[in-house]
Amino acid sequence: MPARFRPWVYVLVWGAVIFVMSTATFSDAHTSTILTPILRWLWPHADEATIRNLNYLTRKAAHLAEYFVFGWLLLGAVRGSKHGWRFQWALAALLIAAAYSATDEFHQVFVAGRNASPWDSLLDTAGATVAMLASWLVFRLHNNASSEKRPSM
Repeated sequence: MPARFRPWVYVLVWGAVIFVMSTATFSDAHTSTILTPILRWLWPHADEATIRNLNYLTRKAAHLAEYFVFGWLLLGAVRGSKHGWRFQWALAALLIAAAYSATDEFHQVFVAGRNASPWDSLLDTAGATVAMLASWLVFRLHNNASSEKRPSM
């Protein structure tokens, strides 16, 4: 496989992971059977409302995290073999992530135990946005560190 396609394979694999996480297997009814005992173990004196809120926050944090990774992978795929950071690359990656998020939420309309939420899509897009900002920051810090190591003439 040509090297230029490899980053897109990672994007497709992660997109498949996101798709699987949008199935009934990862609905609140199923994940709470795993998350609730863990949360109760971490906070044994928490009341039921607190555990429910922590479960909710954990699930929403998962949206941010999965789309942070997706956005980061998309940026690498859009950039290809080029180096650096460009706003156009980040915007293209962000638009692809947002579009995929919208289609993923639409997919959940047809999944038992799931529902589509524009708020979840907004959270997903926020995760991808944070990935773009983090990649810009990493690029800037790397660039500044590189320029400080160069001897001045």
